[in-house]
Amino acid sequence: MKLPNFFIVGAPKAGTTSLYAYLGQHPQVYMSPVKEPTYFAPELCPENFIFSWEGYLKLYENVSDEIAIGEASAWYLWSESAVHKIAARLPHAKIIISLRDPVDRAFSHYLWMLTHGVTRKSFREQIDASLRRRNTEFPLVWPFLELGRYHEQIKRYFGLFPRSQIHISYYEDLERAPGRLVADLFAFLGVDRSFVPDVSQRHNEPHVLKFAAAAYFLKKWRVWPYLRNIAPRPLGPRLRSLMVRPRGSLEMEPADRAFLADYYRDDIEKLARLLHHDLTAWLD
Repeated sequence: MKLPNFFIVGAPKAGTTSLYAYLGQHPQVYMSPVKEPTYFAPELCPENFIFSWEGYLKLYENVSDEIAIGEASAWYLWSESAVHKIAARLPHAKIIISLRDPVDRAFSHYLWMLTHGVTRKSFREQIDASLRRRNTEFPLVWPFLELGRYHEQIKRYFGLFPRSQIHISYYEDLERAPGRLVADLFAFLGVDRSFVPDVSQRHNEPHVLKFAAAAYFLKKWRVWPYLRNIAPRPLGPRLRSLMVRPRGSLEMEPADRAFLADYYRDDIEKLARLLHHDLTAWLD
């Protein structure tokens, strides 16, 4: 029976899709063909959720002689049940946690929501909607901000796994030197770290339509994919330029950044002490 021996557990919008893709290029690494199976967090029930242990094991039926066998479910870090279920079933598994400035993480999450037509709200309206929630339901507007409160989430993993089995990486390092970070992960997983993956492609970037209300309905009614498919090939790039905002225009208002930096300040300071890592850049 082939079982996973490592997990990329999050955080969402902190580069887990890129890590999944880069690690999966290594000939000694087997990644689940389904990203985000989320089997160990049944309270979430996302689109790709695997319900049964038998179904989960089928994800690994094609493993041959790979050394490192893993999956990437970015909600495992936030889920209170996932860490306990993983530790109970696979206590010797290695855990990869990727962290991102929680303010930037929240904004990236918001852009994802715009991209997928989940919201028509402004970023500040989305912040306020999240702050008004006071329960543990799982609608798409929650846990929008809570996902970036990493301190308690990581403490749960430190409480159930030896520190030697946990690798903390940072999105900023993935942006600056992806090859070096991935080589460190190869070493952590016990595979040949000299293998050089292609890290040139950015994964899971937002493609936000220019008009939020139009985007909401185009996505909701599934019109946008239809327009892309029927557009003649020469018109594809032109259609995109007319409909999609340039990436450089997707910026956070300074007032919103300041508000969220204050919102996360106490959690960031506690996290820095827990990890013995300088996180003052997140407080600017």
